[in-house]
Amino acid sequence: MTEQAGRPGPIRIANCGGFYGDRLSAAKEMVEGGPIDVLTGDWLAELTMSILAGNRLKGRPGYARTFLTQMEQVLGTCLDGGVKVVANAGGLDPAGCAEAVSALADRLGLRAAVAHVTGDDLMPLAEPPVNADTGETLRAAPLTANAYLGGRPIAVALEHGADVVMTGRVTDAALVTGPGMWWFGWDPGDLDALAGSVVAGHVIECGCQATGGNYAFFEEVPDLAHCGFPIAELYADGSSVITKHPGTGGLVSTGTVTAQLLYEIASPRYLGPDVTARFDTILLEQEGPDRVRITGVRGEPPPDTLKVAVTYLGGYRNTMTLVLTGLDIAAKARIAQEAIWARVPRESFEQVHVELTRLGVGGESGSRGSGHGEASRRDDAGTALLRITVMDSDPRKAGRAFSSAVVETGLASYPGFYGLTPPGDASPYGVYWPSSVDARAVLPVVTVDGVRVEVPHTPPSGPLLGEQAGGPPAEAPGDAVPPYAGDLEAGAVMPLGRVAGARSGDKGGDANLGVWVRDPARYPWLAAFLTAERLRELLPEVGDLPIERFALPNLNALNFVVHGLLGRGVAASPLLDAQAKALGERLRAVYVPIPP
Repeated sequence: MTEQAGRPGPIRIANCGGFYGDRLSAAKEMVEGGPIDVLTGDWLAELTMSILAGNRLKGRPGYARTFLTQMEQVLGTCLDGGVKVVANAGGLDPAGCAEAVSALADRLGLRAAVAHVTGDDLMPLAEPPVNADTGETLRAAPLTANAYLGGRPIAVALEHGADVVMTGRVTDAALVTGPGMWWFGWDPGDLDALAGSVVAGHVIECGCQATGGNYAFFEEVPDLAHCGFPIAELYADGSSVITKHPGTGGLVSTGTVTAQLLYEIASPRYLGPDVTARFDTILLEQEGPDRVRITGVRGEPPPDTLKVAVTYLGGYRNTMTLVLTGLDIAAKARIAQEAIWARVPRESFEQVHVELTRLGVGGESGSRGSGHGEASRRDDAGTALLRITVMDSDPRKAGRAFSSAVVETGLASYPGFYGLTPPGDASPYGVYWPSSVDARAVLPVVTVDGVRVEVPHTPPSGPLLGEQAGGPPAEAPGDAVPPYAGDLEAGAVMPLGRVAGARSGDKGGDANLGVWVRDPARYPWLAAFLTAERLRELLPEVGDLPIERFALPNLNALNFVVHGLLGRGVAASPLLDAQAKALGERLRAVYVPIPP
């Protein structure tokens, strides 16, 4: 028997975690801090799937065990108050996680209907997966292959009376879209409503990043140490209000919401299994203190394929970090490497990555100068980190044979030699391989109280309430950006971050970098000034990698995707900033001419 849909809105959906390792007390804070209808949490970053795969190989659970700790704190309260729990903490074993939650409920003397969603696990693959970004065919043996499911299976579980819904790999936004489908009775043709719920889900999926965490203008955020987690008040038309519980730290503003909207996206057409959400139609309004209303989101039909996350064992890696201090930094880095490669030839490793990161000159760091990204600093002085990473299919070569060789140079290297890493063995690393599959070939299955319900792919049909795929949305706000009439090289030279915010992150091997200005009057200047080629000048680290630029005039923002910056993805990236989290802040520190 299904529960009745079509309730009056809004539905209050709270987030209590943005990654595996987030604040354990958050679930209790959200359940006890004020009224909510659904408690959600996102445990499955792309990196997490590799971590869970490693755990499973070691005989450990393939799900997020910290979820059980949180459930022990709040399950009884949720059941008493009718609060549904929806989480992707099931990881690679949603059935096992659901069984553990049921056992926990029994131990606590509670009666809980626990559902789990399967069907995302595509192993074993019938054919080697093709990389969606490069067109390569995977030659290695996959460890995992999981399709990104949408919100429909979650809605079905809730319709069948589930109190707790455990999923494996679903889209992050599905944790909000699914409860919205259940609450309002949306069908696949309600594209605008679905798109609005995807946007709301994208905003709250990363926990405190929507409430002032990791915010460019962090000094404006009150009591960040006790930052509250976000809540989306979702309405029947797909509009929403982003807020947080009263009395908690942090800030919900159009700025904090804009920052999160720009996080880990690419094109303004945000593809998903339920709908394609048009991020270039989003309108934000500060409705009141810590309340931001999101309206205007238009939807288009979803693609015919589902994204698939494949992981495989890439080999073994080891990193040693040396500190270089004082004069002649470049020469010291050269001497250090010569000493190391004399003991273990560089060419003996399958991959070697050397990264020299300067920490500053005379106590200062960053770049300034009339050449924008060109640093006016003395290259012969300062402090720097020399990180040397080796990768190889042989764990012995990448292990002590390398790290001990680095230590052996300690008394026969550059002056001031010391390291930050002791000698150690190599560790395995996984590689993320993005692929796709025909959506009709994936059959999600919901199991609740022993009842198995299949949820076949149902594309929208008949009259669509959103926009047809392929064409621009009707009356998209801000399509026309007034041209900038001033001199792009004129103005006071200051850090870009004095007028612009930024947020960056990883999308597999690519890096995303969103930049926005707080004063709408400056957007024409930003759009004219910050081209892809200018970005190369300001951030030399991107080199000649392919860069895509997307304009979001409605948010006074630009979004850049730097393809290949992170190599084969976070777990395989040898970079110090392996997830490109600080890429935006490095850009904001660069001095540029800013018009008055």
